[in-house]
Amino acid sequence: MSNRSQGERDAVTVEIMYAVVTASLVALLAFGAVAGPVFLFELSHPARGLLLLAGAAAAVLAFVGRTVHVLWRFSYAGGGGRRQPSQPGRTRPDS
Repeated sequence: MSNRSQGERDAVTVEIMYAVVTASLVALLAFGAVAGPVFLFELSHPARGLLLLAGAAAAVLAFVGRTVHVLWRFSYAGGGGRRQPSQPGRTRPDS
């Protein structure tokens, strides 16, 4: 059984969904920026393939990078189940 409260579990779920949705949008933009000319201009077959491959690689890198960035920031912002004292330097509730 987990020691996390329902609120903490909900916060983690929301953060994961936020990371995946925003990473999907960033990946779509990266793909469009790199592979967009394929859909706008008549290009030779090798050029089309190269741009589509580069666009797919850019999309994967953007997706992974954004997901890691959001979740890493969340874990260091105190959302990863770590509790900070309400007042710096005080670690006991009665101090």
